Amino acid sequence: MIDKEMKIEDVLRRYPQAIPVFERFGIDCAQCQLSGYENLEHGAKVHGIDLPRLLRELNESFTVKG
Repeated sequence: MIDKEMKIEDVLRRYPQAIPVFERFGIDCAQCQLSGYENLEHGAKVHGIDLPRLLRELNESFTVKG
């Protein structure tokens, strides 16, 4: 499960299917040099993103629906 304390780079490395989620929120974390240092909570705050919504959509991006 992805949580607010995770570094953005770690999320991208472990869950590449999360890239489109970041793009939908208007941020290109895959190209950001700070992604290795910035956690999701800080990244959401800096970009003015609703953190609970971001976390929900990130976690849904790898949940198998069946």
